[in-house]
Amino acid sequence: MFESAEIGHSIDKERYRVEALRLRQALLDIQYDLKQKPDFPVLILIHGFDGAGRGETMKLINEWMDPRLIDTVAFGSRNDEARARPWMWRYWNQLPQKGRIGLFFGSYYSDALFDHVYGVTDHDSFDRQIFDILRFERMLSQDGALIIKFWFHLSRDKQKKRLKELEKDPATSWRVTETDWRHFEMYDHIRKYGEHMLRLTNSSVSPWIVVDGEDANYRNLTVANTVYNAIKSRLAQALPSSDAVDAPPLLAPIDNKLILDSLKLDQPMSREHYRVKLDALQGRLNHLTRDPRFQDYSLVLVFEGNDAAGKGGSIRRITQALDARTYRVIPVAAPTEEERAQPWLWRFWRNAPGRGGIAVFDRSWYGRVLVERVEGFARENDWMRAYYEINDFEHQLHENGAIVVKFWLAISNEEQLARFQAREETGFKRFKITDEDWRNRDKWDAYRLAVSDMVDRTSTSKVPWTLVEANNKYFARIKILTTLCEAIEARLGV
Repeated sequence: MFESAEIGHSIDKERYRVEALRLRQALLDIQYDLKQKPDFPVLILIHGFDGAGRGETMKLINEWMDPRLIDTVAFGSRNDEARARPWMWRYWNQLPQKGRIGLFFGSYYSDALFDHVYGVTDHDSFDRQIFDILRFERMLSQDGALIIKFWFHLSRDKQKKRLKELEKDPATSWRVTETDWRHFEMYDHIRKYGEHMLRLTNSSVSPWIVVDGEDANYRNLTVANTVYNAIKSRLAQALPSSDAVDAPPLLAPIDNKLILDSLKLDQPMSREHYRVKLDALQGRLNHLTRDPRFQDYSLVLVFEGNDAAGKGGSIRRITQALDARTYRVIPVAAPTEEERAQPWLWRFWRNAPGRGGIAVFDRSWYGRVLVERVEGFARENDWMRAYYEINDFEHQLHENGAIVVKFWLAISNEEQLARFQAREETGFKRFKITDEDWRNRDKWDAYRLAVSDMVDRTSTSKVPWTLVEANNKYFARIKILTTLCEAIEARLGV
């Protein structure tokens, strides 16, 4: 994959001068067109061999374009905060908004490549990271992002020559570090594993552009032309569809039996028995989250359910048992303008807790396959692919040490009506009932099908759903606390 970059490309000074003047204006024009039509973000990744012009290229892009509309990020080694979370977390947090350009110097590719070069990961782990990257870029592209990936290449002899030239000149000697020479000694490994990585991630939605890094004129014009033409082409076309073909429709089972129908919603539990069990379970939960072993994990709780099913009350019984310094309750409503300018999972990734932390989601990413599906806020292809993206998200959380526990609180249609009426009649509960809640009741059957699909498609062996019979609030709270304690104990090996 690197052979064509070793031919020895070059551009003479006069041609470079003429082309550079034209491209600088063209790049500014297309950048402002992107700002005026903020339908998608642009993500530019800069990678390659030391000495091949990566830093100069980043400087060039910021000089030839308006840097106020570019989010430039140079990623170094992961700090403690990043290491405490899934490895893709810091890249999700730095994604550019629609209408802007993100310029990444180093990225998730550097993590994967150099972890393997330095022997931190074996070949299987390296390939797993590569496929994490492929899934990530597919999600971004299906959300409309334009991804442009550059690998700046030098042969071993040319890299040595380039490093010596930089080192010899007092004005540039500071740019050559011990790490650069150490990487030079590891050239063959970097080339071998880099080529393997590029081949596997050279996809139709985000292909690699390999650039000969020896001649600065050639390198600069290649990058500028590629960026200009890619943005121009995307602006000229409609947003890409979420998938190449329409997915087949999801239908109810032929006998119309859904998983929710298997629940016996009325479960007995007296107030006295509830009080005894509640105290014991809250003490058990408190002890587990203070266990030294818990510091190697995090806890992600997801609460979904019918309106008025008791999510808020259940969450309060959990947080009463926790140290307030360790948890956050994250109420999820309609996305803000900032959140709509990002991939739909972005607002959930940014709230992923670090090790020892607890995040409680009062509603969650499942809104895409529930309310957005039923109300028509998301296109069919978008909510259909969300099942896969949700499973991948939760898998990454689990693999990083998160204990992910998901609850669906189910009540009957009749019980919901009674609770709605009681809320309207009780002054301090009126804020809990809205016109939207009443409108949702008219779509009870549509939500019933959507919930059953959701459970079928996102209840995995590592992150299963717990269905909670919630007509009796006492029973529901005890079942939730019991399930939560058992999930933590299973992960801690208690």
